[in-house]
Amino acid sequence: MSKNERAYLDLLDHVMKNGVRKEDRTGTGTLSVFGCQMRFDLGEGFPLLTTKRVAFRLVANELLWFIRGDTNIRYLLQHNNNIWNEWAFKRWVESPEYDGPDMTNFGLRAQQDPAFAKLYEEQEAIFKRRILEDDEFAAKYGELGNVYGKQWRRWETSRGETIDQLRNVIDEIKRNPDSRRLIVTAWSPEDAVPERAALPPCHVLFQFWVANGRLSCQLYQRSGDLFLGVPFNIASYALLTHMIARECGLTAGEFVHTIGDAHIYLNHIEQVRTQLSRDPRPLPTLRLNPDVKSVFDYEMDDIAVEGYDPHPAIKAPVAV
Repeated sequence: MSKNERAYLDLLDHVMKNGVRKEDRTGTGTLSVFGCQMRFDLGEGFPLLTTKRVAFRLVANELLWFIRGDTNIRYLLQHNNNIWNEWAFKRWVESPEYDGPDMTNFGLRAQQDPAFAKLYEEQEAIFKRRILEDDEFAAKYGELGNVYGKQWRRWETSRGETIDQLRNVIDEIKRNPDSRRLIVTAWSPEDAVPERAALPPCHVLFQFWVANGRLSCQLYQRSGDLFLGVPFNIASYALLTHMIARECGLTAGEFVHTIGDAHIYLNHIEQVRTQLSRDPRPLPTLRLNPDVKSVFDYEMDDIAVEGYDPHPAIKAPVAV
């Protein structure tokens, strides 16, 4: 078994066996452990999990969305990426302008009631179509506020200035690779409220470290949905590390993933058991277009994984 995948599976198993039952804002409930860490050697294969299929195209598309500094789901929907829909949809159905069927607690109700699930799908389809076709609607309800893209690329200072953290950290890696300040943060206390961000950042900050020609990255994540979200986070930050290493003339080193509240939702327990019963397969290889010289110039066609042969996907509901 790959050491990379073992790190994730061992954490899943640890939380299943030792997690504390906790309530949460979604009303779903979790098994939770506080303070966990996984390490992935990016030289041993790209850490895209093989014990279930992880949609790499969605991972890459979301990362490019962050890098663009975008905070509106229209770009994602244009690329058939629905992973941020629920938070934007929630804002619409809770607004005074919404006049459709009651969508209160739509996530849990859709899981429990097939008739409601069909109604929810119909309303979500209307929402997505309006985001794609109506500029004014998209500007109002597709916008997620001060989420990752905004904080990475246009951090607002108390003096009314903006800081491009991502560009600055890449420039500093090139100029001063031994710096201990190679940090990008997404967490702003004044923005961690629903009025300014649909979802306060879960991956709070990341730091780079250069040694022996290798670029490593450590992510601190305040809250990690181990079954659904964390596999995306692992692949996303591994990809970002590879992209920045390429631009800076380095090779990718380690990705270190530190999580505060590492949890498994109670309605993911059976899915986790299924995943833990599977034997990992060889990890794929990441391919980046060698003609692209800057992180900010990548398009979807410039990024691919080869040799990815995972077990089938395992469906599970998103807690919103």
